[in-house]
Amino acid sequence: MPAGGTLWAVLVLATDWSTISSLATGAGTLVLAVATFAAVRSSNRSARIAEIALQEQRRPVLTQSRLDDPVQKIMFAERNWVTARGGRGVAEHDGSLYFALSLRNVGAGIGVCQAWHVALMPESGRISGDHTPEDQFRLQTRDLYIPAGDIGMWQGALRDRSDSMYQAVAGAIDDQQVISVELLYSDQVGNQRTITRFGLFPYTAEDGGIEWFAAVNRHWYLDGVGPRSDEQVAAAGEVLRRERELADQLARREAEASEAEAAQPEVRSAGQEPAQAPVIVRPNCE
Repeated sequence: MPAGGTLWAVLVLATDWSTISSLATGAGTLVLAVATFAAVRSSNRSARIAEIALQEQRRPVLTQSRLDDPVQKIMFAERNWVTARGGRGVAEHDGSLYFALSLRNVGAGIGVCQAWHVALMPESGRISGDHTPEDQFRLQTRDLYIPAGDIGMWQGALRDRSDSMYQAVAGAIDDQQVISVELLYSDQVGNQRTITRFGLFPYTAEDGGIEWFAAVNRHWYLDGVGPRSDEQVAAAGEVLRRERELADQLARREAEASEAEAAQPEVRSAGQEPAQAPVIVRPNCE
């Protein structure tokens, strides 16, 4: 037998076929594991997408109703009736404090009111700020459901005069100051809890009566990340504050200039010449 054939026969006889079989089995198992991992990962991604889609189908988003939405008559436990017109709310003080909002659900799911909080709106609260802690909210006694794509209402009352918020809010109603109403609501199965802050802004109507216009200020998603981070909102609020400060400074300067200009004719009418600004002579420093 040629030398090459002899060497081949020796290699064949010396081969450990069990080792080769084990290596092949291990390689096949590794390939199967990689394929399984990819399939499971893809399945999990699909499940998350489906879960998010289901949540969005259930998510309620409450805002003020439109101005042309129907008027809603709302009754309280004392059989006290109030009227909430489209885009407006109610803030009444007759010993007890009565509040109501005409709402529209612009989300895809039914909204269920869970709790509420009312307070005097601070100046900073109109721009940004965080919501009231959940443990300070008052539970809703009635089941208030706001259908998706339709209007509904919210109502609440403060009757205990020893309540810490009663005097401040009563004074805000009497003095016609802006009132903050925060609603905590969920979807129809109690998930996707959201806090929406509304502002009630007093306005003198043509007949001399006071109407309270409602406007959304902020939304907070308690069980997930919202569309805008707190950092983004804070940055936007800081820009607004700076712009308002600059506008106030400019308005003050314009008012001072107008007052000074208006004072000039008075000086001339008294037979006096207006004071001349002093002339400052600077040496040539070039």
